Amino acid sequence: MKMKHLNKIKLMNPSLLILAIVASLFSVSLFAYDEAQADKLSEDTTQQSTSTARIYVDKKDPYLMIKTVATKTFKRFADEHQAIQVNPNILKNIVREELMPYINYKYSAFKVIGKHLKKTTAQERKDFVPVFRDYLVTSYAQVFTLYDNQPVEFAPAKNFSDKKIVAVNTRVIMQGRDNIDVSFKVRKNRKTNEWKAFDMVAEGVSLLDSKQAELGGVIRQKGLPYVTELLKKKSERDIVFKTKSVKNKSG
Repeated sequence: MKMKHLNKIKLMNPSLLILAIVASLFSVSLFAYDEAQADKLSEDTTQQSTSTARIYVDKKDPYLMIKTVATKTFKRFADEHQAIQVNPNILKNIVREELMPYINYKYSAFKVIGKHLKKTTAQERKDFVPVFRDYLVTSYAQVFTLYDNQPVEFAPAKNFSDKKIVAVNTRVIMQGRDNIDVSFKVRKNRKTNEWKAFDMVAEGVSLLDSKQAELGGVIRQKGLPYVTELLKKKSERDIVFKTKSVKNKSG
């Protein structure tokens, strides 16, 4: 499919982008919170972030939302580049403030648990969801140490007035290599009419679907509390510039 007159922004190396979701949402071969409280936390964070960047994010338009959030995020990377080199954990703050308000992490977490959801208790899910969110923050932040200024083209918006889920199609432009098609799946909240991302489809492969079986096996054998504790430990890791041999000085 050809994409004409597309808006361009800078994004990470595309191969690392795909690895990002694999490593962040569902890494290490594994892989509720009251929703009103979660939404309130996201709204508070959104207001703080928007106030700082002074860029309005229209969460009632999924296409504009994805493009605007990407622009805001990578502008923060550029503006705070020097501070990030000294303290890479600043990337966690950027992810937490710029990305997470627009990611439906609870829906993603429940989708990944899938058919095993009924085998978990309300308390287990309540414990799991915020840990899953923190794990995403750390995982995304670590991947963003590989940010490499690759251009991304966004397909034109389509009519979404009668849709509950839409795919925001993008193409990562590679120099001297085949371009990579990436689609962000975004879901509409029936109560607020606002959209949030919950999955990424890279070259036709849904990463939620592809890793659901792996997590299901762990839940079946070890239980959801085991996965929760495992993700909790991983979410506490410091961010390190591994490819640049830059040591994290934050302690």
